[in-house]
Amino acid sequence: MYAIVDIETTGGHASANGITEIAICIHDGKEVIQRYQTLINPGKEIPIYIQTLTGISNDMVQDAPYFKEVAYDIYHLIQGHIFVAHNVNFDYSFVKYHLAAAGYDLQCAKLCTVRLSRKILPGKTSYSLGKLCHQLGIGNSARHRAAGDADATAELFSLLLENDSNQHIPEALKQRSKEQVLPPNLHRSFIDKLPPTPGVYYFHDNKGKVVYVGKAVNIKKRVASHFSGNNSGAQRQDFMRNIHQISFQECGTELMALLTEAVEIKRLWPKFNRSQKKLEFNFGLYTYEDQRGYLRIAVDKRRKYSTPVHTCSSLLEGRNVLLKLIDAYQLCPKFCFIQKNNDTCTGALQAQCACTGHESVEDYNQKIQQAIDGLKQTLPTFAIRDEGRTSDEHSCILIEEGRLYGMGYISHYFEVNSLSQLKNHLTPYPGNDYMHNMIINHAEEHPWKKVAFTELREMA
Repeated sequence: MYAIVDIETTGGHASANGITEIAICIHDGKEVIQRYQTLINPGKEIPIYIQTLTGISNDMVQDAPYFKEVAYDIYHLIQGHIFVAHNVNFDYSFVKYHLAAAGYDLQCAKLCTVRLSRKILPGKTSYSLGKLCHQLGIGNSARHRAAGDADATAELFSLLLENDSNQHIPEALKQRSKEQVLPPNLHRSFIDKLPPTPGVYYFHDNKGKVVYVGKAVNIKKRVASHFSGNNSGAQRQDFMRNIHQISFQECGTELMALLTEAVEIKRLWPKFNRSQKKLEFNFGLYTYEDQRGYLRIAVDKRRKYSTPVHTCSSLLEGRNVLLKLIDAYQLCPKFCFIQKNNDTCTGALQAQCACTGHESVEDYNQKIQQAIDGLKQTLPTFAIRDEGRTSDEHSCILIEEGRLYGMGYISHYFEVNSLSQLKNHLTPYPGNDYMHNMIINHAEEHPWKKVAFTELREMA
C-alpha cells in the first residue's frame, strides 16, 4: 500500500514553517482506494507570495484545525504504508517533523516520483510536477493545491507502476537501497562512480557551478552521509534541491585532501561552504625605504597582493618577533615603530642610532637585511613525502621558510636531490595559517614522513 502525499506550506523548511494544507491518497498498487484532505491552521501568517501561489489565504485557514488536532488521523493513514511524493524528501521532512511535535514517530519507506520518472520515463524536457503531467496528458484543475497535486501524483504513480519494466520501483524499495534518500535532481550514476579513496568531492547545481566542496578519507562513504537522515532545516532543504551533479578529485592521503579542500574553497567560494570562507586578517612584517634612504620594518595587517618578509597570526605575535629582532640586531625602536613617543631611544642614548643620524644608511640597512636573513633562517623548510594515489607514486608537500610552497605527486622512484628540482615537480598553491599549522603539526606527529630542512638545504 502506498500513501501518496502532497502538502502546501508557509515556507521551504519544516523547522520554521507550518503546513497549510495536506492531501493523502491511499493507493493499493492499482488505484486510489481512499482520499484525505484538509486545510490546516499553520499558527502563523502565510506570506503574500505563498498566498498568491497556492490561493490559500489567512482567512481560509483561520478556522481550520491545527496540525496537532489532525495528527492522529494523518499518522494512522500513513504509518505502515510507503510514503510517495513528488520530491519526497521535502514532503516527508515536513510531515515527519510536525508529527514528531505532536508526539508521533513516523517511520516509512519512501519513493520519489521525480527520481522514478527520470528513470522510467526518460527524455522529458522537465520533471516538475506541472510540466511533466502536461507532457503526459495528466490533468490537474487545482495546481499548487494539495488535493489537486496529490491526485495528479497518484495518476503519475499509476503510470510509473505500469511502465516499470526494469523494476526500478522494487529496486528503490530494497532495504539496502539509498535511492529514496538521494537529492531529487541527482542521478544514481554519480554515486556509483565515486571511489572509496581519500579525496575531494564537488556538488554542482543545474548549471554546473560548484555549490559545495568537501574532503573525505572515503569519498563514496562521505558523500552518502550527506543524504542520510531527515534534517528539516532551511540550509539542508536548499542544499538538497541544488545538487544535480557530483565530481571528485582523488588524493593520496587525508592531508592532501584537507589541503586541496582548503585551496578549492578559496578558489571557488561555494555557496554552501561555511567554514574556511571567513576572511583572514593576519599580520606581517613589512619593509620600506624612507625619504632619507633608511630601511624601516613594521608590523601591519596583511593586504591583498602585498608580500611581507614574515607573516604572523596576530599583532601581538608580530610585535614580539620585532622586539626580538631589535634586541638581536640593535635595530632602532623608533624606525621599527615600536617606540612612538618623543623620548630618546636606547640606541640614541649610545650616540649611535639611525634615528639621530649617527648611523649611516649603509650600516643600518645592512643590519636590517641581516635581521631579515636571520629571521628566514629560523623558519622551517621541509617536505612531507607520503602515499600517492597509486602504488607507483608518492604525494609530496613542500614548506619553504615556514610557508606552503606547493604540493603534487612524484614518482615512487624520484630522488629529492635538490630543492629547485623538487619545485619543478610540484604545483604552487597559496597557503594560509590554517594550512601551514596543519602541515607542521602533521610533520611533528609523523616525523618519518618528513624530508628535513637540513637535507634539502645541503642538496640545494
